[in-house]
Amino acid sequence: MRAALAEARRAYSLGEVPIGAVLVKDAAIIGRGHNLREGRQDPTAHAEMLALRRAAAALGTWRLAGTTMYVTIEPCPMCAGALVLARVEHLVYGAPDPKGGGVDSHYHIGRDGFLNHTFTVRGGLLAQECGQLMQDFFRRLRT
Repeated sequence: MRAALAEARRAYSLGEVPIGAVLVKDAAIIGRGHNLREGRQDPTAHAEMLALRRAAAALGTWRLAGTTMYVTIEPCPMCAGALVLARVEHLVYGAPDPKGGGVDSHYHIGRDGFLNHTFTVRGGLLAQECGQLMQDFFRRLRT
């Protein structure tokens, strides 16, 4: 999660919503990402999506079985759906997203058994630190 927080700080420094993600397989980071929606003007340039793309490129396959995604904020429905499609095995996130969370706060994508793949979910890892970064960003944006 510390590596995901470092990615989130990179997003923050670019004026992007500070969310970071890393994908791990066999104790090695195989994909990293931080939000780049503003810089790329791409609505899909979420941290999780970028980490998944980089991991798939590194492994040469879109099937990312046996991997764990660490992300600073609970994934949105789009990103949770991408985790299902990529066959990610585990998701660990920091702070919940009460407005748009797709795995615990509003929906249970990847855990509800309605789709062709499921993954385990653990929320709350370094939640205070992850949430504080978001609060600081939006507080700064408003001033």
